[in-house]
Amino acid sequence: MLPRCRRLGLLVFGVVTLASPAPHGVAAESDAKPNIVLIFADDFGWRDLASNSDGFLETPNLDGLRAAGMWFTNAYAGAANCTPSRACLMSGRYTPRHGVYAVGDTDRGPKSQFRLAPIPNTKHLAPSVVTMAEALQRRGYATAHFGKWHIGSPATQTGPTDQGFDVSPSGSGDTSDADEEKSGRKGSRIDSDPKHVFSTTHSACRFIVRNKSKPFFAYVALHGIHVPLEARATSVQKFEAKAAGFEKPHPSALYAACAYDLDDAIGILLKTLRDEGLEKNTLVIFTSDNGGTPQSVNEPLRGAKGAYYEAGIRVPLLARWPAHVNANTVCDVPVINLDLYPTFVQAAGGRPADSLDGESLMPLFHGEGKLSRSSIYWHFPGYLDGPVPRGRDEVFRTRPVTVVRRGDWKLFVYHEEWLLDGGRDTLATNRAVELYNLRDDIGERNDVANSEPRRRDELLDDLLAWARRTDAKFAAERSPPSAR
Repeated sequence: MLPRCRRLGLLVFGVVTLASPAPHGVAAESDAKPNIVLIFADDFGWRDLASNSDGFLETPNLDGLRAAGMWFTNAYAGAANCTPSRACLMSGRYTPRHGVYAVGDTDRGPKSQFRLAPIPNTKHLAPSVVTMAEALQRRGYATAHFGKWHIGSPATQTGPTDQGFDVSPSGSGDTSDADEEKSGRKGSRIDSDPKHVFSTTHSACRFIVRNKSKPFFAYVALHGIHVPLEARATSVQKFEAKAAGFEKPHPSALYAACAYDLDDAIGILLKTLRDEGLEKNTLVIFTSDNGGTPQSVNEPLRGAKGAYYEAGIRVPLLARWPAHVNANTVCDVPVINLDLYPTFVQAAGGRPADSLDGESLMPLFHGEGKLSRSSIYWHFPGYLDGPVPRGRDEVFRTRPVTVVRRGDWKLFVYHEEWLLDGGRDTLATNRAVELYNLRDDIGERNDVANSEPRRRDELLDDLLAWARRTDAKFAAERSPPSAR
């Protein structure tokens, strides 16, 4: 069955919507540029959306956003952790194009267990990159960044205001998550503003009100849920009481409270758009920088943040734009956060640059049900320590790997076995390749690389051709290997 977009009935997971079908023809003829609000959560997993979980978590505002627009069930981050995913988002390009592969370095873990030399990491998104903010500035947008940046700093001319944002009141430096939290870990700040989600949101709301007479782009990069976990005391108490009578596996009360507080902050932002009369002509996107952490309940997905199994890269993606997106729609087409850049440019009336690797989601918004591409890719030529649930390795979240998803099929090429253990000639025994059918096996439990050799070889050829096109260096290699 091909992935597609479809409309649900009026009642969706307990949320009722009375919206009528979007007036696509009228909207297409309008000259008004939409406002764009991108809400980017930190470590918020695919299963952390309450309407996609087992009932312990509560995210009423996000569930309402989902019911009012389109939910992308096969949405992905550009990488399995923060910095490279954000670099993919801002640049609209895959990791080999910008060289940002990791948070910090690509050699994280016991060096004695490295079989290959990792490709060095680029820590900042280069000033030469034209970001989505710069592209929207050129279309006449007021642009602002709020919250986490993590792909540069003013010292290297790679901070938010160097990369296309007119203002960035809360995220001008390239600090680690631990550093970001040091200033507020005493006193009452955590109970009034956990993870700074409320102060960040209020800053974004003030920008929206000040700029409501012209098109604006607000990038709201909230710090929740990332560790150290923080939540209001009342929220923790709420979920401690709920946990006492909840029998299914669930995250901790503290984790659930973090998600609840994050959702509450998002509700303030959505209410501001409604109160200011901006809701109809504002494209709101909610997504996350990577998959969930082990503190969440990611099953049936395999792995967690940092791994390239589904729990590490599959994320929630919600889109609401009443003038263009029908309420209660679900889209199963695989998409990736690189797609948001060309989507925003096209929504703003521009033509996305040919150099972008992402593809505009506008056809999916309009119900066309497919994109022109056949595959999406990930490339991580390094080592990241810390094992994940049901991972391949007891030491690393991932070793060097390149991944392709094409339709329902997902193939991994692990660089160590590919380069050192015979490559394509010994695929039956060397474990260089894993293949899964995600339609039948979303948990990636059944590797069918040897039982589906024709499909395996098709995806392998696809992946290797992409590696050559993007100059995706395999670990310890000066150039990517060629297909036989």
